[in-house]
Amino acid sequence: MKLKQPILETPNLLLRPIALSDVDAVYEYAKHPKVGPNAGWQPHINKEESKSFIKFALQKRDFHQPGIYAIIYKKKEKMIGTVEIHSYKEFKGELGFVLHPKYWNKGFATEAAKAIIVYGFEVLGLRRLAYGHFLFNEPSKRVCEKLEFSYEGTLRNKYLQYNGDVIDEAIYSIISEDYFHHKISWVEDFKKSLKVDYQEES
Repeated sequence: MKLKQPILETPNLLLRPIALSDVDAVYEYAKHPKVGPNAGWQPHINKEESKSFIKFALQKRDFHQPGIYAIIYKKKEKMIGTVEIHSYKEFKGELGFVLHPKYWNKGFATEAAKAIIVYGFEVLGLRRLAYGHFLFNEPSKRVCEKLEFSYEGTLRNKYLQYNGDVIDEAIYSIISEDYFHHKISWVEDFKKSLKVDYQEES
């Protein structure tokens, strides 16, 4: 049985399952030289690579993964990135997101991630949600801090980059005790503005 992937709506964003029709939007940011390397993958060189990524994303739910969300900026009606809980296994998962550079430093990554954190703990029933970033990725670190993840340590030689480099990764987490015992200050207010819609679930 597939995991639930409801549509999530925040004040500025709509999070819905990614679709093949998103290929142009994905390619627009995935070809950018600053996007892929921050997440560990090579910038896309053509739309076929973006299409292959989306096909891979769509297959995730067939393997008991929550699935990848497209981030839609409601004001522009534009797909500007993706967010997901990956490496999911029963009680744990890891937060991941990618955002078009044009929309950096506007709070959108934080807003999308907050919706996914609520979804993870209250819909999927997570006990642990991890978050990792490469040491050179300062924007990702700032988002992590805004989300109030707890730093656990740095794993040395953790990740093999597409160019052959092996790099360190800083690891953080939110656990269910943090989330449900009001140790994350933004949760209750944010939940008031979050809409969850199961009607379009596939």
